[in-house]
Parts: sequence; structure tokens; C-alpha cells
Amino acid sequence: MRVRRLGWAGLEIEAAGERLVIDYVQDLSSLFTGWKPGEGLATPSGNVTAALVTHLHRDHTDAAALADVLTPGAPVLRPAPGRGDDVDNVTTLPAERELTLHRLATEAVDAWSTRDVGSFQVTAVPAVDGLGDPQLNWVVQADGQRVFHGGDTMFHGCWWLIARRFGPFDAAFLPANGAVVDAPHLQPPSPLPAAMDPRQAAAAAAILGTRYAVPMHYEAEQPDKVAGYVEVLDPEAEFRAHAGPRAHVLPIGEWLDLIR
Repeated sequence: MRVRRLGWAGLEIEAAGERLVIDYVQDLSSLFTGWKPGEGLATPSGNVTAALVTHLHRDHTDAAALADVLTPGAPVLRPAPGRGDDVDNVTTLPAERELTLHRLATEAVDAWSTRDVGSFQVTAVPAVDGLGDPQLNWVVQADGQRVFHGGDTMFHGCWWLIARRFGPFDAAFLPANGAVVDAPHLQPPSPLPAAMDPRQAAAAAAILGTRYAVPMHYEAEQPDKVAGYVEVLDPEAEFRAHAGPRAHVLPIGEWLDLIR
């Protein structure tokens, strides 16, 4: 199995000639002001047989991009819709509408649910979304290897359960930008990170016992964000300092080969 970083939280995983993607997007205009399509993101290297989604924020779920790369009828596994009214779900409704518009073969799954998808076995595991929306993380197994994808989860108490059931991991891709969010529908705002910061990501990597700990969900060049979204200044350097020898910064578009 090998893994390629597609940018932001997007991954491409290849095994036995098949590919799946996780949180693959090509449009980050919901997060970056002045976003230019195709800038700073990679596309999958071939047809994709399945897609996994951690949560339905537009910087993690891009239905148009998925429709362009998925084979007809390919499954899109996702968390359940949010509960409550349109105000509660304001950050997930755009992606919900787009998934319906593009008629993708979506399936809502629960934490600890496992599916066999072609050459891959995928399991949804618990995660905590910083804005209170439903989120899953993913464990992907193929060729006797295991990869963890952390979406943009906060630090939580299920790391030990995940490690006990699936660890050690060959690679863990972990959010590390420590974003502090001031959203109009979530007032008063919290000064605490809504996604793991580098120290928390390194702690999660240690608990998971991963061989490679790869930071993601950050932009190294710090482009302008929408108002109310502030990242730590240098996620890469901080993550390296906290994660030590297991830290592996993977440039966008490059592969990590997990063959031992």
C-alpha cells in the first residue's frame, strides 16, 4: 500500500491497482479568500473506486470533485447528517445539497462500522468535530498495512481504543493546524483550538504507535483565510519538535510507500 497527500486533508491510497480517496477536495473557497481553483492541490493519479469523508464541511467534502474522479456507482462513505435545525447544520448543509445534486452513491455509517471496498477494508472510528458537527475518522487496511486519517478532529479519549483495536499503524495522517474558529452561529466564540494543534497531534501519533506521523490540514504558506479562522504559525516545525523521529512531513503530491 502507498499513500499520496493531495492537499489540505485529502489523501489518495493505492493498493492492488485500486485507489480510494479521503476528504478529497478541489475547491477551498469556503475557507480561503481569493481561492484560485486548482492552486496548491493535487488530483488522484487514476480512477477512484471509493471515497471516504470525515465530515461535511466544504473543505473536506467536495461533491463536484468526487464526481469527476469516481468510477460510476463508487461508494462514498460518510457520517450521518447532523441533528437539529438549519442553524445547527449551517456548516454542513451546502455539502449535503451538493452530494444529492451529483447523485453520488453515499452511505452514512456509524463509528466502529467496517466495510470491504475492493482491495480495502475500511473502518469508521470516533472523532470529535470542533464545531459540533458529526465527524468520523478512518482506518484503512490493505496489503497487511494500516493507515489512520484524522480529518480535523480535536483531541479526545478514544485514541487508546483505536490503538488497541487497530494499532500499531504504518502511517497516521493527523490535523496539526490548531485552528481557532470564531463562527457567527457559535457565539460566544471559544479561544481553544477546534482541531488538534501540533502538540496534540504528536500525542495522538504516539498513542496510535504509528511508524510515520504525517501532519496535514494546514497550509505552509499561510494564505489569507476567511474571517474567524486562525491557524498556528508553523505547524510543520512545531509538529517535528513534538513528534520527534516518527514525524514525516509529506509534500503535496508526493507518495509515501508503506512496503516494509
